Amino acid sequence: MAVAKHIQVYDTTLRDGCQSEDVSMTVADKVQVAERLDDLGFDYIEGGWPGSNDRDAAFFREIRKVRLRHAKIAAFGSTRRANIRAAQDRNLQLLLRAETPVATVVGKTWDLHVREALRISQEANLEILNDTIAFLKKRVDEAIFDAEHFFDGYFSNPDFAIACLKAVDEAGADLICLCDTNGGRLPHEIESAVKAAQAAVRCPVGIHCHNDSEVAVANSIAAVRSGAIQVQGTVNGFGERCGNANLVSIIANLQLKLGYNCVPPARLRNLREVSTLVYELANVTPFARQPYVGRSAFAHKAGLHVSGIQRNAQTYEHIDPAAVGNDRRVLLSELAGRANIVYKAREFGIDISPDNDKIALLLDELKRLEGEGYAYDGADASFELLMLRTLGLTKEHFNFVSFRVFDDKWHEDQAPFSEAVVIIEGPDGVRTRNSAIGNGPVNALDSALRKALIPYYPNLEAMQLADYKVRVLDNGAGTGARVRVLIESTDGKRRWGTVGLSSNVVEASWQALIDSVEYKLHKDNVKPRLRHHARHNGAKPRAAHASNPHDDASENRA
Repeated sequence: MAVAKHIQVYDTTLRDGCQSEDVSMTVADKVQVAERLDDLGFDYIEGGWPGSNDRDAAFFREIRKVRLRHAKIAAFGSTRRANIRAAQDRNLQLLLRAETPVATVVGKTWDLHVREALRISQEANLEILNDTIAFLKKRVDEAIFDAEHFFDGYFSNPDFAIACLKAVDEAGADLICLCDTNGGRLPHEIESAVKAAQAAVRCPVGIHCHNDSEVAVANSIAAVRSGAIQVQGTVNGFGERCGNANLVSIIANLQLKLGYNCVPPARLRNLREVSTLVYELANVTPFARQPYVGRSAFAHKAGLHVSGIQRNAQTYEHIDPAAVGNDRRVLLSELAGRANIVYKAREFGIDISPDNDKIALLLDELKRLEGEGYAYDGADASFELLMLRTLGLTKEHFNFVSFRVFDDKWHEDQAPFSEAVVIIEGPDGVRTRNSAIGNGPVNALDSALRKALIPYYPNLEAMQLADYKVRVLDNGAGTGARVRVLIESTDGKRRWGTVGLSSNVVEASWQALIDSVEYKLHKDNVKPRLRHHARHNGAKPRAAHASNPHDDASENRA
């Protein structure tokens, strides 16, 4: 059996990726990313430009303390300046101080840049390239040359672009990486230029693409199919302007679709986890529709699709989601059919027959609510509660009586604050009135509700709001428009979403908040801790629709 050809994965997230306008990482973040990329099986990790800033220099000092199992650390720099020898160039000296086994330098291969940016002759540029690589080859294990703007240069002046490659090849470069720096070339252009470069030099070639035409992944694959043995890029496609080639998609495509070997097959299942970690450390919201690893990559909404994947997942999925560490998700909406309901029920641990009469009731209710403006795509917890209520499987943990919210601002230079009063009947039938102050009405309501319930359910201490989103639904209705509120909650072990809808943002928030609490209590399935003043002598609890619910209730205040 033939062994799959290995394609080197060269990551530049910590250098090129950090040049993205919305990405910033600390030294500790960069070290953590490097460790995870090494564990995933990447071959090269470019740590930064030691001559450009203190943070990159600090990374190279810290990474020397880490024992990497596979990846080689590369330091990045530029070719020497004109009119001096490489040995006297300060940036090259700083590059060597990083003490990495690999040095990668970028140099000009487009005659436009040589003429307009460097303002030197073509012969002088060829001398710079040769001298720089020859100097580095005597001092590092591997010298990689990034041929900046190679494709633009090749289609402008192919003889000069190829001459640049030959200059570094003759100096002993270990690999020449061909760069589509402006990201403007298309796959068929990449293919022809890569083949021309390969025919002209002895050393292997790699590919480094930017995504300005949204074909960086396709261009990278085209280069590999044309003979490139190394792919440079970033995790999640971070980078300047429109970003770099996304290594997550490249690795998955090359390995799962074309049969190349990029990372150990067993570690490919960690691809989504690494992608998420990089988003988290960069403080960037993950792209839900990112191919392979996005939250929506294997999400199914239409009933026809769900029915299909229940019979055979290949009907609507191009790979097994687990191959890259992702999960299949079935969404609920007005497009849902019986298959969606049955699938979600089984996902929630509820055994229900497709012929159950209550499925039709649930579908009707779901479509009615979606028609009003509810959305359950990101609110699985609210839908699970809706399903349980329709099937008669819910357990009442408390009864809501009423709430009241006050907003105050006493002085112009003082921040406003909110006070919420919440009245509930606990599982022992005792009605309590609880108030709390917060930095807004939702925060105050959350605090007051917790105060009322934690004496019965101490497990709610671990719960907190993780995200809060409001969307206006009625365009043109102004301040009277309906709003949909999505709340994401967590208890440190799991994360869940709930939804509320109203023309009053506080009411919509309250609906989502109540569902969030009910879901936590349902999942934990704990018995309430009854209070000492529980009702006795057979007294019935006060009705929830009392004429003045704020009277005659035991009170706890913040």
